[in-house]
Amino acid sequence: MAGRINDDDVKAVRDAVPIDAVVSEYLQLRNAGGGNLKGLCPFHDEKSPSFQVSPSKGFYHCFGCQAGGDTLDFVMKIDHLSFSEAVERLAGLAGITLRYEEGGYTAGTSGRGERIRLVEAHKAAAQFYMDQLGSAEAEIGRKFLAERGFDQAAAQHFSVGYSPAGWDHLTRFLRGKGFSDKELITSGLAQDSRSGKPIDRFRGRLMWPIRDISGEVVGFGARKLRDDDNGPKYLNTPETAIYKKSQVLYGIDLAKKEIAKTSRAVVVEGYTDVMACHMAGVTTAIATCGTAFGGDHIKILRRLLMDNATAEVIFTFDGDAAGQKAALRAFEDDQKFAAETSITIAPGGMDPCDLRLAKGDAAVADLVEARTPLFEFALKHIVARHNLENPAGRAAALEEAAPIIKKIKNVAIQHESAVQLAGMLGMRDEQFVVKRIAQLDRWARERGNQPQQQRRGQAGGSGGSGQSGRSGHSYEDIPAPSATPTGPALNLRSPAHITERELLKLALQRPALVSPAFDAYGMDEFTAPPYAAVRQAILDAGGASLGTEDYLTRVRDAAPNDTVRALVTELVVEAIHAKTVDEVYAGVQLVQVRLRAVDRRVHEIQGTLARLGHQDAPEQLAAVQEELWVLQQYGQRLRNRGAEGL
Repeated sequence: MAGRINDDDVKAVRDAVPIDAVVSEYLQLRNAGGGNLKGLCPFHDEKSPSFQVSPSKGFYHCFGCQAGGDTLDFVMKIDHLSFSEAVERLAGLAGITLRYEEGGYTAGTSGRGERIRLVEAHKAAAQFYMDQLGSAEAEIGRKFLAERGFDQAAAQHFSVGYSPAGWDHLTRFLRGKGFSDKELITSGLAQDSRSGKPIDRFRGRLMWPIRDISGEVVGFGARKLRDDDNGPKYLNTPETAIYKKSQVLYGIDLAKKEIAKTSRAVVVEGYTDVMACHMAGVTTAIATCGTAFGGDHIKILRRLLMDNATAEVIFTFDGDAAGQKAALRAFEDDQKFAAETSITIAPGGMDPCDLRLAKGDAAVADLVEARTPLFEFALKHIVARHNLENPAGRAAALEEAAPIIKKIKNVAIQHESAVQLAGMLGMRDEQFVVKRIAQLDRWARERGNQPQQQRRGQAGGSGGSGQSGRSGHSYEDIPAPSATPTGPALNLRSPAHITERELLKLALQRPALVSPAFDAYGMDEFTAPPYAAVRQAILDAGGASLGTEDYLTRVRDAAPNDTVRALVTELVVEAIHAKTVDEVYAGVQLVQVRLRAVDRRVHEIQGTLARLGHQDAPEQLAAVQEELWVLQQYGQRLRNRGAEGL
């Protein structure tokens, strides 16, 4: 095993790969002001962006879930990598050769993390399959593509390949690249045989590499080509450490930039449909990989669409019963989007690939534009199930359809849809339908205004003691992490805490503006314990005056625990609340924090004098009075001269 990665190499990797370039591979980032960028947090569900990135500092922080750190922390968390795996991955992107303390320069495979090895195996396999597509044996695969309108350039664009029909062509190739049999089995590229030796999982098939949002190959989709192949029509990579079919979207690596740019995503049903759409100019097309479109897929798209008001997700489904069922299933998840959702079905039930073959590229583009709001499709489906010839059938249809309309986010569209539903049901009194939907809204509001205990009781929950499930403790009684910004230890409305927070942000983000004065400040000058802990971490890292390139990393490393470390990252990323951040502003914060500390000490001494009275030892009384006089003079100097009085 190779040893610990050289510290200088770790630093080189951190410096070489900009954090915004890495983060933007996973979510859309927009200007947040103050040089920061913002987006929807990839680590928890949210509808408004609280995730911020500071490119100049190299850190990210989510003000919603408190996740934060540097580029390596982000890669470790989002891709579930160890520290060494994250360093190795970013080093590969930056072209940096890593040195290991015990093993020298790493030229082989020792010490590489499992995930890195699996990704490398898939990358090598993808190239192998692409090379095989030009072989004589792969003629059947090239014919399949040509019959569907895809030439060699299209195949190369999507890295389509071919797996030879023999038992172990890929296995032998990857062994020659240094991969072990265990790695090949773990990756899903090979499988055990009756003889006990691994054989290729994919044989004699057309191969589509499946990439994650960062562009790494994590799996394959394989299409049957021969009648004597007894396997399924499509065979996908099994679930592995790097491939979870519910968490990948085919084509997302090619479509993500256009999805973010246009605020539109087109969801199709297969690999060739994605290819057809992209060839026809619909470059926002993506597809699921052998599973229904679900919650994890929605999370991926939401981070790219940023949930803005104009965002749209368009589903294309076959017109058969299965396609309609898929569309209704998608509608059930509609409220997880802030985007509008629509559906489009090609004439004759053709998929985009067939439509392109039959009618050309323009027909595919027209298909997407001829979309219907998904809620409208759902309404028509519901109404069609009821007998509208009698009042009971119309009433039943209304009761089932009304909650659908109530879910529509746009109030104007909601009203128009209610009127439209009245027409579909043959009801002349449109206002009756509008009022029925309004009744649902009023009921929801009334339920929402009930006491929490009462709502829980109706739902079958506990909490009958009147303590809202807190077991007799109020919120103030529950201890919170000392560095949680919204916890009892911090009061963001307190002028003292506001100023202390600003001073710490300056000390972390702009240390030159507060040095060397800041380094003379004691822990007791920060009244909030979390801020005092950050001040201690800065001191332990060598102080704000140190000014080294790895200053922020040193401060985070000096933090005593993850809670304080998270607060450091938060203060690094959070914008300084000033239009002009200069020495004048920094001086004001320095003076305010020091002056409050002086005033607190003056107040304490005055209390001491009151307790001493005139009967105590004169020398003790004189010493206390002298300290009081010095502090009062110092305080007055700060008030008169500002930062010059420090």
